[in-house]
Amino acid sequence: MSIGDRDYKQIVRDAIDSIGYDVELKIDSKDVNTVYLDEITKCLRRSYYDRRDPLHTEQSQFNKVLGGLFRKMKSHSSIGKYPMDGGLVLTGQVDMIKDDVVMIFRSVDKYPESPIPVDILYLNACMWMFEKREGIITYITADGKEDSFVTNRNQKMFEEIIRRTKVFHDLMKESKVPILEPSRDCLDCQYYERCYIKKKEGKQITISSLFGKFGKEDNV
Repeated sequence: MSIGDRDYKQIVRDAIDSIGYDVELKIDSKDVNTVYLDEITKCLRRSYYDRRDPLHTEQSQFNKVLGGLFRKMKSHSSIGKYPMDGGLVLTGQVDMIKDDVVMIFRSVDKYPESPIPVDILYLNACMWMFEKREGIITYITADGKEDSFVTNRNQKMFEEIIRRTKVFHDLMKESKVPILEPSRDCLDCQYYERCYIKKKEGKQITISSLFGKFGKEDNV
C-alpha cells in the first residue's frame, strides 16, 4: 500500500510499535542486580538467552496494541520494586491498579478454562510488590470479548518467585545457563534448537538424542 514514495503499511507498523514501546520496561542486559518479573515467571533459560545471546521474534500487532494501551491508562504506580539482599531488586509492572485491586490484561486466541500458571505467578508477585491483597487477570480475544479470574495473594507462591530470582541472579553473575524447564511453550520458543536436537520427520528419535545439550552446560 503506497502512494508515490510513501509506504503506508510501514507507517502503520511503526505507529503500532510505538504504542507498546513508549511504556514497556527496558531491560539492561548488563545490570544483573535488576531482575524483571517477566524474566522470572517464564523459562529462566529463555530469559538468560534473551539477555546474553538474543534471537528476536515478532510480537503480534494485537499484543503490541493491547499492552501499550492498558499501560497508558491511569495507573501512576504501575512499576513496582521489591528490594532483596545484596542490592538485588525484583521489578514488575502491572497494567492497572483500581480500588486496591491489581489488574493485568492478556490477549488470547481463546479463553482458558483456568488462569494460565505464568499469569498467576506474575499477578501474585505484583500483589506483594504493591502491597495489595486482591488481583484480577482479564483475558481478551482479538474480537474484543473478555473474561476474568479473581484471586487473593499467596505467600508460598511469592516465595517461589523470590527463590527463582536469586537463582537467576546467581547464574547471570556466573555466566551459567539455567537448567531446562520443559513445557508446551518450548515448541514456539526461538531458542528451541539450543535446548533440543531438531526432530527429523519420519525418523525415530530417542530420549537421549532429543535433549541435545542436557547435562553438558547445565551447572545448577
